[in-house]
Amino acid sequence: MMSRGSEMCTLCCGKVYISESRNKSSLESIEGAAKLFPEAVIVNKFVDETYNRVGYTLVSQSSDSLKNAVFSMLKAAYEAIDFDLHTGTHPRLGVVDHICFHPLASTSLQHAAIIATALAKDVGSLLKVPSYLYGAAHKDERSLDAIRRELGYFKPNASGQQWSGGPHSGVLPLEPEEGPSQVVKAKGVVVIGASGWVVNYNVPVMCSDIGTVRRIARRVSGRGGGLASVQSMALVHDNNVIEVACNLVEPSEVGGEQVQGLVERLGAEASVKVGKGYFTDLSPDAIVQTYFNLSSSS
Repeated sequence: MMSRGSEMCTLCCGKVYISESRNKSSLESIEGAAKLFPEAVIVNKFVDETYNRVGYTLVSQSSDSLKNAVFSMLKAAYEAIDFDLHTGTHPRLGVVDHICFHPLASTSLQHAAIIATALAKDVGSLLKVPSYLYGAAHKDERSLDAIRRELGYFKPNASGQQWSGGPHSGVLPLEPEEGPSQVVKAKGVVVIGASGWVVNYNVPVMCSDIGTVRRIARRVSGRGGGLASVQSMALVHDNNVIEVACNLVEPSEVGGEQVQGLVERLGAEASVKVGKGYFTDLSPDAIVQTYFNLSSSS
């Protein structure tokens, strides 16, 4: 029997972001597909109905089981969801918007990259969905946000800061690594990568003026001269609430507390109230512990 210490050396994590949160039967179908591969465990599920988006975190000791479980979820998602009918206030590129594999414990980043590239091949060839690679899974280590910018991810395509339906043209402005070069509107495209740990931290701003919160988000981001390794954007969330949604690319250097403090300072300058931010996933240590707890009880 493998010891717990050696198990941790081979643990890998996959995060799957799907453009749906309101149709419970669709989510049940997707989760049921993952359970066909019990060696891969869903350790966290984060649902946001306003964004119409769900994020799943899966962990496994087996690369094949993790890849197969994620592929099974994707297949179920494409069968259950019509991207051309999807609306939400969170940007997205497809039914399955984004997948990232992260190493846990002593697992190497290259190990995560191998899973990502193998999954992209399967999605492109078997599901016929254009698949883009980023991070350690891409030969030039292209960034996630670079792909998103080129594909128009950050530009709402409907009124009221909504993203609605699929791409207007079947021709893609960027050639995918795998799959067809034209997109089916009902499915969209998918971006698949491998990277070190990335943290999602969102801060609510009690304000209905998207321009004000965009200026705050810009000043928080490294791109806008704010916190290094932070990517941020303003997203309408609820009535009179707009979130500064952040990716913390180097969370050991810049964490949620620093983001919170800067948003509060910038909010005070703009005379808007800032609420307490939140993480959308567990910490790596908590993910590992949850995995072992769920594995031992199954």
